[in-house]
Amino acid sequence: MTAIRQDAWSAEDDLILAEVTLRHIREGGTQLAAFEEVGQKIGRTSAACGFRWNSCVRKRYDEAISIAKAQRQKRSYIRKQNPVGVSQVAAFATLDTVEGGYGADGTNEDTLSIDVVIRFLRQWKGAIQETNRQIKMLEKDLREKEEELNQLRSMNDRLSKEVNEVQTDYRVVNDDYKALIQIMDRARRLALITEDEDELKSRFKMDANGNLERIE
Repeated sequence: MTAIRQDAWSAEDDLILAEVTLRHIREGGTQLAAFEEVGQKIGRTSAACGFRWNSCVRKRYDEAISIAKAQRQKRSYIRKQNPVGVSQVAAFATLDTVEGGYGADGTNEDTLSIDVVIRFLRQWKGAIQETNRQIKMLEKDLREKEEELNQLRSMNDRLSKEVNEVQTDYRVVNDDYKALIQIMDRARRLALITEDEDELKSRFKMDANGNLERIE
């Protein structure tokens, strides 16, 4: 029985935990299975591995987790589009066996088995090529989406900058407008005072003795 370790986690332990967990995520496995595998490798319980992953290690691998999930989706999509596997090989071999038959000396059986292998390898090669083509298409689409996202981000930054500039210009114009209104009010009050003084002066005149007399 493997002894359960109680010492502190080392950088190597964290790396093993991250590698195994990301592999399970990428291949469509469960995190519980990953924790059990890690526990067997480093001599810890799966619960301890799960706690370490969720509390500490996971935070360092957010981008890697996203990539692993994307790879898992690609694998699932490709598997649905190209379901080539052992069952197809068996069916293909059965079909060739029925069509070709076997000789009494077994020679035809050996030849037929080689033909099955060759046909399967050719079929598998075609499936691999198609899979690679689809992967390249998906990667191209991903790059285009990333470029589009970067363009949208740049546009958003530019528009935000323009909005800030317009708001700044508006505040400047508004302050100038308020200052102009104040100047106009002050000028109007000064004009009224001047008119009142002129009107007051025009009601009096000086006589020959130097005295002011009111003009009715």
